[in-house]
Amino acid sequence: MTADVVAPPAAPATAVERGLAEVLADVLSVEEIGVEQHFFDDLGADSMLMARFCARVRKRPDLPAVAITDVYATPSVRALAGTLVDDGPARVQARFAGLLAEVLGTGSVGPDQNFFDDLGADSMLMTRFCARVRKAGGLPPVAITDVYRYPTVRTLADAVAVADAPAPVGRPPSVPAARATTGRYVLCGVLQVLLICGYAYGVAVVLQRGFDWIFAGGGFVDDYLRAVVAGGLGFLAACLVPIAAKWVLVGRWKPGRVRIWGLGYLRFWTVKTLVLLNPLALFAGTPVFSLYLRALGARVGRGVVVLTRHVPICTDLVALGDGTVVRNQTFLNGYRARAGWIETGRVELGRDVYVGERSVLDIGTVMGDGAQLGHASSLHEGQRVPAGQTWHGSPARPATADYRALGPEDARRGHAGVITALQAVLWFLVYVPVVSGGIALLLTAVPSLNVLLEPGSRALSDPGFFGIVLVSSAVVFLGSMALSAVGAVVGARLLRVLVRPGRVYPLHGIHYSAHRAITRLTNRRFFVEFFGDSSSVVHYLRWIGYRLRPLLQTGSNFGSELRHENPYECAVGRGTVIASGLTFLNADYTSTSFRVSRTTIGAQSFLGNDIVYPPRARTGEDVLLATKVLVPIDGPVREGVGLLGSPSFEIPRTVARDSRFNHLMEGEEFHRRLAAKNRHNGRTMAAWLAAKWVYAFGVTLFGLLAADLYASLGAVALAASEVAVLLFTVLHVSLVERAATGFRGMRPTYCSIYEVGFWRAERFFKMQSGPGLNAVFVGTPVQSWFWRLVGVRLGRRLFDDGCGMSEKNLVTIGDDVTLNAGSFIQCHSQEDFTFKSDRTSVGSGCTIGVAALVHYGVTMEDDAELGPDAFLMKGEEVPAGASWAGNPARDVRALRPGALR
Repeated sequence: MTADVVAPPAAPATAVERGLAEVLADVLSVEEIGVEQHFFDDLGADSMLMARFCARVRKRPDLPAVAITDVYATPSVRALAGTLVDDGPARVQARFAGLLAEVLGTGSVGPDQNFFDDLGADSMLMTRFCARVRKAGGLPPVAITDVYRYPTVRTLADAVAVADAPAPVGRPPSVPAARATTGRYVLCGVLQVLLICGYAYGVAVVLQRGFDWIFAGGGFVDDYLRAVVAGGLGFLAACLVPIAAKWVLVGRWKPGRVRIWGLGYLRFWTVKTLVLLNPLALFAGTPVFSLYLRALGARVGRGVVVLTRHVPICTDLVALGDGTVVRNQTFLNGYRARAGWIETGRVELGRDVYVGERSVLDIGTVMGDGAQLGHASSLHEGQRVPAGQTWHGSPARPATADYRALGPEDARRGHAGVITALQAVLWFLVYVPVVSGGIALLLTAVPSLNVLLEPGSRALSDPGFFGIVLVSSAVVFLGSMALSAVGAVVGARLLRVLVRPGRVYPLHGIHYSAHRAITRLTNRRFFVEFFGDSSSVVHYLRWIGYRLRPLLQTGSNFGSELRHENPYECAVGRGTVIASGLTFLNADYTSTSFRVSRTTIGAQSFLGNDIVYPPRARTGEDVLLATKVLVPIDGPVREGVGLLGSPSFEIPRTVARDSRFNHLMEGEEFHRRLAAKNRHNGRTMAAWLAAKWVYAFGVTLFGLLAADLYASLGAVALAASEVAVLLFTVLHVSLVERAATGFRGMRPTYCSIYEVGFWRAERFFKMQSGPGLNAVFVGTPVQSWFWRLVGVRLGRRLFDDGCGMSEKNLVTIGDDVTLNAGSFIQCHSQEDFTFKSDRTSVGSGCTIGVAALVHYGVTMEDDAELGPDAFLMKGEEVPAGASWAGNPARDVRALRPGALR
């Protein structure tokens, strides 16, 4: 409806006003308009007409560009012209208000209204606002960190409009992208598959020689001694062959670049795969692991403790000074994948350096003597931590926290040589004979299995053979479950008396061995996956030692991924909900000592994904810890707030949008829905057990078939069985994941955790494959085949060096994309009692860095790059060719010093 004009139209005063008025009059088909008339109230325009107006203005070279948000923010020619020619805070403020109103779907936004408290925005909406600002043009960039620091339009505009020009931080030098041809890609894949088959045959030959010699024994003692010798020789071969292959195929690693899918890459992949499959990688945290790294060419000083199982690959480029401690889940690979290249570079750590849990050291990084890097932190290429300084964050920056809870005065030296010798004795006299000789003894001692070894046996033609497979798989499956349960509940409790909290013990001794055994026995992924995301998980955690009283049952107190160092020192307050991927740190380490401490998470809190929670955390009750947040260990105790980022900063504890389902946590409705959730979760757990048993059945089937064909084919039968198990694993995982959603795939969802949409998501997450099942295919084209099988919309020539994905069918990946080790694409989040998921798109030529996490609703345009350990928040849009880094991620050009604090 057009309002009556009650005053003569005001005439244009400037050339910009005159031009805008001419275009608008033409669009509205009127002779003349007043520059102070309201576009909608006075002139009767609508969104369609004003969109045409904006398009025509953009075609006029004499006029500044206009966006529809500008029209809504300044709905008259005079006001619009004033903002378009004003470069100060007033113009920025007006445009911010218009963009934010469009994102929030409101008529207007006041300059002093709080984004969260007054307008009810959440992180997803404000991330979209930041993306709109970047696309609008003519505005200073805004990051999500700016939004939380300046949560009103006025303060935000004042802050960013006057900000100094940013200095790039951590931007890697540009390199020309390497685009392999499809022929080269296929050829490399064929050669990799042939090498896998060749390796399987080599292992089979060793096993055949060992089995034949053990079978020729003449009694239990003779069989045992033969198993010790045969198993020991086989174990030595498995340890020494990868080391020899590294020196033969590569020699010494040097800084440089290798084109992915070329012959140089084939050598790199062969060495990398063998190094990771070496049994010595299991000795992380012991002196044996340091010896392994030295044998591979790394410069490892005395008393070095490397707890991480992410084995460095380019070891000649890695230097660890005397007394250095590197904690678990840390990446110091000595290489990275980027834009079609493998780039190698040095990682140098001085004496007495401390590197925290789940950190990333990119190539070209240096830490001086006595330096510290905090948990959940990263050093980017070119960063150097001066001697004696503490840095944390992603990318790291100077900090005042002290991550060393144990000082030199607490040091107690153990007997590393004695412990190493005892470990060797246990492996050669117990573990190896049991594995190598146990199979041989089982086949010869059980009549129904022994018949398979007889020449001329035809198992597949005998119906009773499948009964043998059924019984054998059930015995192995259920028996291993029972033994694991006894070890977690009984065995660990018996060892508990050797590790008392608060006491300092030598790092290498009986107490340290007991500590490591407790960690291994109680961190059973099988049980965490089985009980996680259900009401029964709290009972399981209590059985293994967690302190969870008083307890408020939510049905989702813990997710299906959880780690700890000592379960008896883990405590969680009432009403706290933990999504998934939490790591409890219960121990502090020096190069000579360790100490176990209590780690307590406050009540009524929520923890997102991939959080490292230390004993000295300065967080109390009613705290939200966002995904990949760096939990502070200094400063005041945070309560009633949210924390985001690394280093962390405060955000609202919750917003109205995420609280809309909280009423379901009370009264009869809560009990009814919780009971329904428990029934649904119970059916999911039963299906999960069935799927695991089917896998055990398949592995047993191929194993017994190999035994049946052993007399006639020998090593060929064993090698064929190994390859068949690999292929069966990929197909089984793909089928189970697809079946978990009824072969329909996941869909974008926004619901309560007490609605069936979330229960179905929990079923899907539980039925996903665990890490490492298809690890042998990482870095090969077979991995792309696997991603397509489970629903990823995938382009050509993907390079995947160990990325994970959650809802695969919600992920779209373009051509020639590079995914680094430890990276993850997660198309969902849970905040308190609300679950949200959406699609994510990664354009052609993109690179996702080591251990980076990409959230849901994200778009990375072509040739964009995400740095190591970055967290790309939900709803972000990375422009084509841009380089982003940090947690939360932003354009590296915007990582000015003031924004990093």
